[in-house]
Amino acid sequence: MTAQQPRLSKKLYERELLRLQQELVKLQEWVRAEGVRLVVVFEGRDAAGKGGAIKRVTQYLNPRVARIVALPAPTDRQRGQWYFQRYVEQLPAAGEIVLFDRSWYNRAGVERVMGFCTDEEYWQFLRQCPTFERMLIEAGIELRKYWFSVSDVEQERRFRSRLNDPMRRWKLSPMDTESLTRWEDYSRAKDEMFQHTDMPDSPWHVVESDDKRRSRINMISHLLSTLPYTDVSKPPVSLPPRPASKGYQRPPRDLQKYVPDHAAELERRAGR
Repeated sequence: MTAQQPRLSKKLYERELLRLQQELVKLQEWVRAEGVRLVVVFEGRDAAGKGGAIKRVTQYLNPRVARIVALPAPTDRQRGQWYFQRYVEQLPAAGEIVLFDRSWYNRAGVERVMGFCTDEEYWQFLRQCPTFERMLIEAGIELRKYWFSVSDVEQERRFRSRLNDPMRRWKLSPMDTESLTRWEDYSRAKDEMFQHTDMPDSPWHVVESDDKRRSRINMISHLLSTLPYTDVSKPPVSLPPRPASKGYQRPPRDLQKYVPDHAAELERRAGR
């Protein structure tokens, strides 16, 4: 967050976010009605805000239509497959949206920097990736790629805030802390990756994310602007009248196990 860009006000952020989320629901219905296959790739440095952006994108979407893919480390069997194979298995069918919380670009980032792949595997990836993505696009898949950029100062601040927050400490892994000492290595890897994979038909879109509110608004707005979605008309829905009772009797309550009324206990403690 620079001096020229103060933090976006919460009121303005929440109002615009809700409007954009309404548009995302329209996008979802268009994807489903038209049989569109949409892939959105979220990449960037650790603590750059990818997860928060994905959460806001999917908050009101149907999980049967919009799916988040965050793959764990590959198994021994997957390591013996073609590198892109396990990602191909996650691609959308007609009428689906898939959001990759990190993607095949792991090979150009963390695997390269941390030495989890060989030089031969790395350069093979950079040669094959443009072809792989062109195959997706030629098959009719809508592919969007976002790189969340965060400054070294803001990244460290977020790491330190996680250290002191028991609700978010799980987000801080040894791999994350390692990224602090390898900042320039990750920068070089990102530059090399962009040089080979930032293509006219499959470009990278950089999201400045020192201000998370701005980054979410900017990313969602851009995504919507790149797709020719329309408002899909749906038949009106009305509730039928409830039919008259046919003599059903509910079983006695003491025959069932109910969860304790924790809410009532809270009210008692509050003196209500």
